[in-house]
Amino acid sequence: MSARRFSGGRLIVASHNAGKVREIVELVSPFGVEAISAGEAGLAEPEETGATFIENAALKAHAAAKASGLPALADDSGLAVAALGGAPGIFSARWAGPEKNFLSAMTRVNAALEEAGALTPEERAAEFVCALALAWPDGHAEIFEGRVAGHLVWPPRGTRGFGYDPIFVPKGGRLTFGEMEPADKHAISHRARAFADLVLHCFAP
Repeated sequence: MSARRFSGGRLIVASHNAGKVREIVELVSPFGVEAISAGEAGLAEPEETGATFIENAALKAHAAAKASGLPALADDSGLAVAALGGAPGIFSARWAGPEKNFLSAMTRVNAALEEAGALTPEERAAEFVCALALAWPDGHAEIFEGRVAGHLVWPPRGTRGFGYDPIFVPKGGRLTFGEMEPADKHAISHRARAFADLVLHCFAP
């Protein structure tokens, strides 16, 4: 069965994370979409009770679509570190605390890796995961997932991007996501890969 197409007009970006909203708005803008963040629309953040990125993305998209009466696009993404059993995973944002202090979160990840004796790039293998859910007010949703593999470095490098970007080097690269030009990051990121699938199935003519 083919995916439901987005018919144009306004779209709620179901996030209060400014960096994430900015990336998503940049990705949808070529399609003539009027994107409004959940914060701008005055929507509350639902409690993320899912056990996976996909479940949390769907939960946020459905909540925003129901509350706004508009289609809503939600992202749930995070960093999964092999040596830490996949942590911080769906709790990536929570590791930054209520103040969203990602330097503290990155420090915590590095400390956990050092405690586990993970010192080489191979031992510090990690991946960014992004689930995107596009939901409509009638309850229908389309869901896509993207991943990008790499390894973690310390100390953090670069001031671009957001979240854990300054410690993540994508496979085959030398620069962290925090050092890369935004356009270069968008070309290979987990969010861009999930978004490419979303565009193909729901946005492209």
